[in-house]
Amino acid sequence: MPQIQLTVPEGALTPEGAAGIQSTLAATLLKWEGAPDNDFFKSLAWSYLHQMPAGAQITAGDDDPRFRVDVTVPAGALNDERKAGLAREATEQVLAAAGLGHDQALRVWVLIHEQADGTWGAGGQIFRYADLVALAKGQG
Repeated sequence: MPQIQLTVPEGALTPEGAAGIQSTLAATLLKWEGAPDNDFFKSLAWSYLHQMPAGAQITAGDDDPRFRVDVTVPAGALNDERKAGLAREATEQVLAAAGLGHDQALRVWVLIHEQADGTWGAGGQIFRYADLVALAKGQG
């Protein structure tokens, strides 16, 4: 039940990049979570693209576009190795979608938010991480 959100200044992505980045990031998140590669789990991986108006994001030094990837996962879903892999791959994908090279990697921040167990509600009920693991084993 992960979510991934990309916030970018309007026009910072190429047209091709904007068209495909949500699906790409969602698939990457599922891969690093170790979720089964099936339609059910793909339907649970929500992806958002937030495009801010030009000029809505700057730094103290310049107004070059920056990219923020916010990832929300159940606590325990990602160990340190998986977090690092997710951050690396999401950064590469965002840079590609913006037509930028790896030398611009510090313009992409990946913030991983772990939702405490017992605080994720969906469909009118609470899902715990153990419930999701059991569900994945049954779907895998």
